[in-house]
Amino acid sequence: MSYLYFQMPVNKEHIYEPGIYFITFTNYKWLPLFKITNAYDLVYNWFDALKPMGHSVLGYVIMPNHVHALIGFVETKKSINTIIGNGKRFIAYDIVDRLQKADDTEMLKILADGVSPSDKRRGKLHELYEPSFDIKLCRTYKFVKQKLDYMHTNPVSKKWRLVDNFTDYMHSSAGFYEEGRQGIYEVVHVNDWIYEHWKHISGKEEMA
Repeated sequence: MSYLYFQMPVNKEHIYEPGIYFITFTNYKWLPLFKITNAYDLVYNWFDALKPMGHSVLGYVIMPNHVHALIGFVETKKSINTIIGNGKRFIAYDIVDRLQKADDTEMLKILADGVSPSDKRRGKLHELYEPSFDIKLCRTYKFVKQKLDYMHTNPVSKKWRLVDNFTDYMHSSAGFYEEGRQGIYEVVHVNDWIYEHWKHISGKEEMA
């Protein structure tokens, strides 16, 4: 099982093709906004919003200042870019609301100062994220596995020492893939998603 059905080119302007995508978005200036506002639940709420559209969360890790997710997207009329952008926007609104309720004027000023002049003219008040998000189409099973391993070990890699064992990190699907126990958010196993969607998306009877 080395290759999936992901053979189409990725147009980063308007992505509509179904498949498994690795997604990353990061807080402005790498500020730990998810930790500061305890906004992990806001990401889970966005995950929930994907389900009625038929999409599936296959893996994730929510770090203090960024999110990695592996999502299985089915055919959609909205571009995948738009779906992710809408999710980020709703998360941002609630993060700002929590900062305001906490009277965190210092952080709010940093986020306000980060808004570009052109965005200010359009009425934007706060900059919550780095300018763009990363989205990669997973063309092979090997690539899927690499991304799962990468995101799951994030809490103990480089400067991060959030836990002693990466499978113990609360806001992650690592425990499910490594030990068979679902975490805070229940995900669909990559293999199950591939089995269910292979014929529908690829038009083939078996996976190469």
